[in-house]
Amino acid sequence: MNTWRIIAIVGPTASGKSALGVRLAKRFGGVVVSADSRQVYRGLDIGAGKITKAEMGGIPHYLLDIASPRGVFTVAQYQKKFRSLLKKIPTHTPIFLVGGSPFYIQAALTTANFPAVRPNPELRARLEKKTAAQLFSLLQVKDLRRAATIERHNRRRLIRALEIIAATGKPVPLLHLPQWDNILLLGITLPREKLYRNIDRRVDARLSQGMIAEVKRLHTKGVSWKRLESLGLEYRDLSLFLQKKLSRPEAISQLKFHIHAFARRQLTWFQRMPVRWISSEAEASRLIKANQKP
Repeated sequence: MNTWRIIAIVGPTASGKSALGVRLAKRFGGVVVSADSRQVYRGLDIGAGKITKAEMGGIPHYLLDIASPRGVFTVAQYQKKFRSLLKKIPTHTPIFLVGGSPFYIQAALTTANFPAVRPNPELRARLEKKTAAQLFSLLQVKDLRRAATIERHNRRRLIRALEIIAATGKPVPLLHLPQWDNILLLGITLPREKLYRNIDRRVDARLSQGMIAEVKRLHTKGVSWKRLESLGLEYRDLSLFLQKKLSRPEAISQLKFHIHAFARRQLTWFQRMPVRWISSEAEASRLIKANQKP
């Protein structure tokens, strides 16, 4: 019986993608490939919600910890790594592509090449002088569609989007997924109130696990405050706290607010993709089994 070659599990942050990916991989004899733009970096563990060895449950996981956080790992680089990995995994082994980074999901599944635009130091120097709000406003003018999904306080992603637009003369591409018959996209859906509660509880849990100490340790190991801020969300807001630009209560409140907004943007993006929305593992299993071909 032929099974799906790739089963993507997407959805907003804190919806339970990683745990579901492991359970389904165990059930169907698959492996897990991460599609997370921060989990590619070594040392971004607690803040990025990277799955632990114990949580992996013996299931092979790929494309984690493959880059230094001091440098920028691009979507084009991820696409190249994914395609190389695809050739090494036996075709009869289901690949569970798990993550909440829409561009990474699209880069993995599309047959098109993501633009490998080289950094433009002169342009970046000019853009670095602008505030995040100014960069976001500029992106709204040049590419309203990308502005609707981007993390509006993430200077790194804002600058990168503007850099791609400047180099190609076109909006950041929305890569259309091929209508392959061996790709299944499953999206986890939760009531909005439950999702927000999950986010808030997870932030509190990660703080108890040492998330602030992780950010401090990264800085001690040579990751600049500027670079940490560019990584967004947990790393941005906790860096501001450690630099005494925010109080601890301010940083935590702001972080939860920013993650809520980020989750909404993720949903906006995934709703544009051919996702089959699910609310349980049983539902996911039924869809996988129903579409297997004898």
